[in-house]
This record gives sequence, structure tokens and C-alpha cells, in this order.
Amino acid sequence: MKSKFLRFLLVVAATYTFSALAQTGSAATPSSPAAAPANAGTNPAAPAINGTKVGTINIEGAVFGSNEGQRDMLALQKKYEPKQNELKQQNDELEGLKKQLSAQEGKLSEDAAANLKKQIEGKQKSFDRSVQDAQEEVTNQQQEIFSRILAKVAPVVVKYSADNGYGMIIDISKQWPQGPVLLSGPNVDITQAVVDLYNTQSGVPAPAVPAASKPAAPRSPTTPAKPAVPKPSEPQKQ
Repeated sequence: MKSKFLRFLLVVAATYTFSALAQTGSAATPSSPAAAPANAGTNPAAPAINGTKVGTINIEGAVFGSNEGQRDMLALQKKYEPKQNELKQQNDELEGLKKQLSAQEGKLSEDAAANLKKQIEGKQKSFDRSVQDAQEEVTNQQQEIFSRILAKVAPVVVKYSADNGYGMIIDISKQWPQGPVLLSGPNVDITQAVVDLYNTQSGVPAPAVPAASKPAAPRSPTTPAKPAVPKPSEPQKQ
């Protein structure tokens, strides 16, 4: 049975509440140069959150839609291109054997058919293991990118909220019912404003993004394109 090649979509769980973002903004992140205070002996105080406005942010979109996020995701795609090609070759070989078995069904001797089926099963298991390993690697790499950039974006969210009178910011990375917000409009969304502010602060220029692999717009609740990893093909029916 022909396997389907699907774009491997990874949804990174954004479990950070606004209070957690405020805590992140109140302390510099030692491993992040952008977050390190100018004076190593002091930590800047978190801005006071005393506003009354309620806003929304797609925190995944803000992280991956920033220039830094787009740059790192494109680098991740480039890194896994050889693995994608390797998996495609394995899949093509496996599909060729399956077609051979189907075309010669009833024509092969019992031993020849059994040997071919055994060969298919072995390659199927090897292919599925390779796909699973690749998916786990991509997942871990994207989570690392998300966490690293989030640590620097979070203080920007806190500062923007304090400067513009917001008392609560709600993450809308996931649409209802997976997320808590049933409905929200663009007038309360601060995602693009945070992205613009962070891009200015980080100094990372906008990368040249090919049209086919351009990450989703920051306002979108979807995550950007990830390195495509083939879906494990279905076992050959006996």
C-alpha cells in the first residue's frame, strides 16, 4: 500500500501564563546574551503591571514569526534536508518491493514469495524506526529553538504590556477548544507589535525566506513549516 508523504507538523505546547512571562521578564537569562543585564551585579526590576486592558498574543507565532525564529527554523530545515532525502530513498525502495510483490502475486513460488515478504517486513521496520528517530530529533530541535527565543521574547511582552496599559495578556496559540479563548478580534492582538519590538531589540535582520517554506504569519495560530519527515508507511497486507 502506497505510503503518503505528509509535512511533519509539530505543535509546541505554550504553557506559559502571563504571570510566568512576567517572572521571566523580571530576571535576566544567564545563557542568553540579549537578556543579560548591562551590570552583572544587578537585575532589572520587572515593569509594574497595573493596567486594565486585556490583550491576546500568539506566543508561538511571535517566537517563530520573529526574524530570529524564521532564521533558526530555516536553518533547521536546511540541516535535515539530507535526512529527508535519505528517508525518501528508503521509502521509494520499500514501495518498489511492495509493487513487485503485488505484480507477481500468484506467479512466485511459495519460498520466493515468503522471502520477498520477509524482506519487505525488515525494510518496513527499519524505515519506521528511522522516521520515528527523525521526528523525535526535529521535535527536540524545535523545542530548543522555541524555549531559547521565548526566554528573550517574554520580557518584551511584559514591557510592552506595562507601557501600553495591559493588565492581562492571553495566549491564543491554540484555537478553541484546544485553547481557552473562544473568540478574539485583531484589535486586541499584540503579536505583531511584540514581534516588531523584538526584531528591533534583537538586531537580527529578516532572512530571505523561500515562498515554499516561509513561516506562518505571526498572527496565525498555526506554527511555521517544519522539516518534512515522511509518515511511517502502513504494513504490507498479507
